[in-house]
Amino acid sequence: MTERFITGIIGQPFGVKGYVKVRLPSGDCSHFEQLDQVTVRFGSQEKTLVIDNIGNGPTSFIVKFKGYDSPESAKVLQGGEILVDRTKAAPLDEDEYYIEDLRGLAVHLGLVSGPKVGTVTDVVEGGGGQLMEIETAHNERRLVPFRNEFIGDIDIRGGTVVLKEGWILE
Repeated sequence: MTERFITGIIGQPFGVKGYVKVRLPSGDCSHFEQLDQVTVRFGSQEKTLVIDNIGNGPTSFIVKFKGYDSPESAKVLQGGEILVDRTKAAPLDEDEYYIEDLRGLAVHLGLVSGPKVGTVTDVVEGGGGQLMEIETAHNERRLVPFRNEFIGDIDIRGGTVVLKEGWILE
């Protein structure tokens, strides 16, 4: 299981004091209140940054990192991925999953004991909700609505996802 998650993507500077806009994949910013510092990844490079302040801008969540006190200095952070440990990530509600935990799960048709038809490669946002990306046995990628009508039991520990309807991969 993955022990660190991307909890935010740093966007453009906000204001004149070095704040940056942060896009939150989970949509939940409450876990930021317990964070003093985070790891920010830029490609293969990582850097530990101290959180100086957090807040809400008119249309986005904003963060001020210590040592970045102007829009010019904060601009170098743009595009960085904010990583946190599993224990400090956004809390999950019932029937919610971290995307990182879903990646790599075997997809079986009908039942866990049914034939394996692919592997989960990602979960992405679609116009009408989330889509589970599945790589089929023929190395083709298909998007399946991540909804109860199509996705059955999910067993993170067992490494499986049940796909209710096989026709959706055609």
